[in-house]
Amino acid sequence: MTNAPANPAAERSGAAELPPLTSGPHSKRLGMVALVATFGGLLFGYDTGVINGALLPMSEELGLDEKSEGTVTSTLLIGAAFGAVSIGRLSDGWGRRKTILPLAVLFFVGTLACVFAPGLAVLLVGRFLLGLAVGGASTVVPVFLAELAPYEIRGSLSGRNELMIVIGQLAAFIVNAILGNTLGHLDGVWRIMLAVCAIPAIFLFFGMLRVPESPRWLISKGRYDEALEVLKTVRSEERAEAEMDEVERVSRLEATEHKTGISSVLTNKWLVRILLVGIALAVFQQLTGINSVMYYGQIILRDAGFGADAALIANIAPGVIAVVGGFIALWMMEKINRRTTVITGYSLVTIFHVLIGLSAMYFPEGSTARPFVILVLIVCFVGSMQTFLNVATWVLLSEIFPLHMRAVGVGVSVFCMWTTNALLSWAFPSLIAGIGINGSFFSFAAVNAVAALVMWKFLPETRGRSLEAVEKDVTTGAIFTVNNK
Repeated sequence: MTNAPANPAAERSGAAELPPLTSGPHSKRLGMVALVATFGGLLFGYDTGVINGALLPMSEELGLDEKSEGTVTSTLLIGAAFGAVSIGRLSDGWGRRKTILPLAVLFFVGTLACVFAPGLAVLLVGRFLLGLAVGGASTVVPVFLAELAPYEIRGSLSGRNELMIVIGQLAAFIVNAILGNTLGHLDGVWRIMLAVCAIPAIFLFFGMLRVPESPRWLISKGRYDEALEVLKTVRSEERAEAEMDEVERVSRLEATEHKTGISSVLTNKWLVRILLVGIALAVFQQLTGINSVMYYGQIILRDAGFGADAALIANIAPGVIAVVGGFIALWMMEKINRRTTVITGYSLVTIFHVLIGLSAMYFPEGSTARPFVILVLIVCFVGSMQTFLNVATWVLLSEIFPLHMRAVGVGVSVFCMWTTNALLSWAFPSLIAGIGINGSFFSFAAVNAVAALVMWKFLPETRGRSLEAVEKDVTTGAIFTVNNK
């Protein structure tokens, strides 16, 4: 007979020898580093959300039709797809911190190009540059946070980036509503809406100058002394040294057993499987239609029965509930399993899509109740999405991949995410015009019912485990059998 482990939870985490976390200057330093890095998420949110209110006045000034509106919206997302797969990979060589710094510059330059664009061509160039920055930030920032965080609070710390994304979107909705209702009579009001993005770009650049590099990235490059010094600034000294030993051991083992890059992934069936899981997480998140609501919320609410100015104001409600849901999601991260959270999210989203479709079908156009019923259901959908899916998706993408393929895995997954986002955003105005609100949301419902089944079947569990423990089980395939029982 074998003895049971003294601490099963610790053994499962892969960190039985690590001293417990303590509070002090190091924990405050960790919080400040996370705050600075997540300005990338704030920029991500503002740049993707500002189009919601800027599109109509932009269309009037530049003479855009439905296809041109889709092109303006999706150009940023196409840039984001390329930024995710290329800049994420570059961060393996440059370092996470050194990659985020030029992203801040790219945010600033892209904003200026959009604000001063004399016509559609230059506007599209600016939107593409912003997309490169958004895609790079969406890949590098979550990885940076996950590699910096202790495993006990990794979910809530990494999830702060998603919270900042929705705060950025809410800020965009509020700025749009204020400017649209006070300066909407002026030509070029949309340029002012876009210009606000330059402010957090400046904060991100100067803030990152004082932020350390990812200790796990430093270890992967053999810079052990530097990594230990970084860890000591965000952990107690005892914890830093113990964690350093564990990460260093795994890194050296990887150096002898694994090559980096996509070719090493394709030769291991378990790595291929975890890559497919990451792609499914990313693509299904977009097929909820969440970003169609965030980008075209004003148009949806106008079609539901609100006036243009009233739709701008009503559009703030989904933004508010997204932020509230983000705070709840961070609280849930260390208390509820990731699988349970994600499966619950897709189930709720499916239900609210069906209800939105039924409301659009059975409440007659011109009905006083119709716009308010649809608004309430959209708020419920966004709240469910943010509470159960958005934060969990980004946290899982930062956790499930082994170190030697983390940038590649996240980059490929997020590339697929942004590509899906771009295609859906380009098609959505025509979709609404062709099959209406009810047909669009019934389609989303069908896709998300499938997503719930896929996640139930294939999604592994990572909560309460060190990245090194997850990595070991992913590489051997144990995570697909143990965690799903």
